[in-house]
Amino acid sequence: MIAANDGIVVLNAGSSSIKFSLYSGAGLDLTFKGRIENLYSGPTRFSARDAAGASIGAEEWGEALDHAAAMRYLVDFAAGHLGGYRVLAAGHRIVHGGTHYSGPRRLDAEALAYLDTLVPLAPLHLPHNLAAVRAVAQLAPHLPQVGCFDTAFHSVQPALAQAFALPPAVTDLGVRRYGFHGLSYEYIASRLPQADPALARAKVVAAHLGNGASMCAMAGGRSVASTMGFTAVEGLPMGTRCGALDPGVVLYLIQELGMDVARVQEMLYQQSGLLGVSGISSDMRALEASGDPRARLAIDLLVYRIGRELGSLAASLGGLDALVFSGGIGENSVALRAAVCRDAAWLGVALDEAANAAPRGVARISRPDSRVAVWIVPADEELMIARHTLDLMERPA
Repeated sequence: MIAANDGIVVLNAGSSSIKFSLYSGAGLDLTFKGRIENLYSGPTRFSARDAAGASIGAEEWGEALDHAAAMRYLVDFAAGHLGGYRVLAAGHRIVHGGTHYSGPRRLDAEALAYLDTLVPLAPLHLPHNLAAVRAVAQLAPHLPQVGCFDTAFHSVQPALAQAFALPPAVTDLGVRRYGFHGLSYEYIASRLPQADPALARAKVVAAHLGNGASMCAMAGGRSVASTMGFTAVEGLPMGTRCGALDPGVVLYLIQELGMDVARVQEMLYQQSGLLGVSGISSDMRALEASGDPRARLAIDLLVYRIGRELGSLAASLGGLDALVFSGGIGENSVALRAAVCRDAAWLGVALDEAANAAPRGVARISRPDSRVAVWIVPADEELMIARHTLDLMERPA
């Protein structure tokens, strides 16, 4: 049983940032959290706040730090701010678990070797996830580490929802739809029934909208279908990722425009989406503030694609009881939520404009007469990681 002064450290390492947090006690209460950002490009910045939001640390470096240097700083910072807490384990967000891992897993040498083979499936994310794991192993070799996989929540989808129409010689190698953002959707599935018990068995479409964006159909809290597939570049247009694309476009880029694989990958992952369409920014806030028609086009395309996917996911469920917005854009863009709900009126969505304009935390923003309830559920992937890590640590050996 976890004691009041026992804690779980959670690490979420991306391509240019590391988010970290400490959860403590049996209730896994947030103790402090922070982030190091602008890795590799600089100036690298660090900030940390306690559970009340008060600053407990800030730093900036003129030179750019890499993941290893950032982790060394975080370990030193944590050592000086644990205040008597005993860290039981470190939990990591790992974007891909492949076909092997459908739940949390101790990150030993065998697990890391397998995850290395999955790097081509998530080239923007997985190398950085694993760099943080290896840095902790070097700096604190006796600290247990647990991987929590963004693909795991979707592993229960029906076989047809995971299948591509390709020959077995390809699909037998693991080429299938995996789905991502699973930790976010798992949190939504756990949180919705607390807000409204009637949603425990509901047909729900959740939209995790941020720099990475996806949607998931859930029935009774279990994943049924998702917009992301073999990689995290499929589905909705994202900050810099293109989303769903005719494979013939890739062939055209290679055969007719002479692009090599590295150049195509760079375009699809880093130069497309909101940034590529607008030519201005990948940040929704900047696009909404811009008067440039290209910014409006980028937003309109995202709204259109959300509407298309919403219809598809509702069909996979055979109906729809609730629509949920989460992620940075989903939680903060009043205009985008309004546009999506306007286009979803055919499903029975009736938005409460006043509630949409002033949401606080987990909130229903649809009118009482709306046939489909609309909710905002702020993402909390870190808490899900802490829960999974503690659960695994408390299992009998």
